[in-house]
Amino acid sequence: MTANTGAPMTAATAQPTSEELLAFILKSLDDDKAEEIVQIDLRGKSAMGDYMLICSGRSSRQVSAIAEKLVDRLKQEYGRLSKIEGKETGDWVLIDTGDVIIHVFRPEVREFYQLEKMWGPSPAAATRA
Repeated sequence: MTANTGAPMTAATAQPTSEELLAFILKSLDDDKAEEIVQIDLRGKSAMGDYMLICSGRSSRQVSAIAEKLVDRLKQEYGRLSKIEGKETGDWVLIDTGDVIIHVFRPEVREFYQLEKMWGPSPAAATRA
């Protein structure tokens, strides 16, 4: 993608805010047919990032492809190098962009670890809202 000038964006010209990065990542996940995307706001809860995204792919192959395409798009669009772990097995891939942490799971693995319950709002907080 390009800026309004028609020139390719580079890391020097396009450092996105956390919210812009989040929107870009959500679009990438949607484009690649990631399922059950859950967004968790980490601001004020953790210093590791501003947002966490959890999603599923239907197979190990799709999980790996979703992660690989996302990392490539972030590098192309923003010059951002992301840390990635687990792509080889495709059960659970972790992508760390700095501001946004993305977990891409096979459904069975996601159900086993239940990260949404660990990082989501507590049941008491949900009933007070």
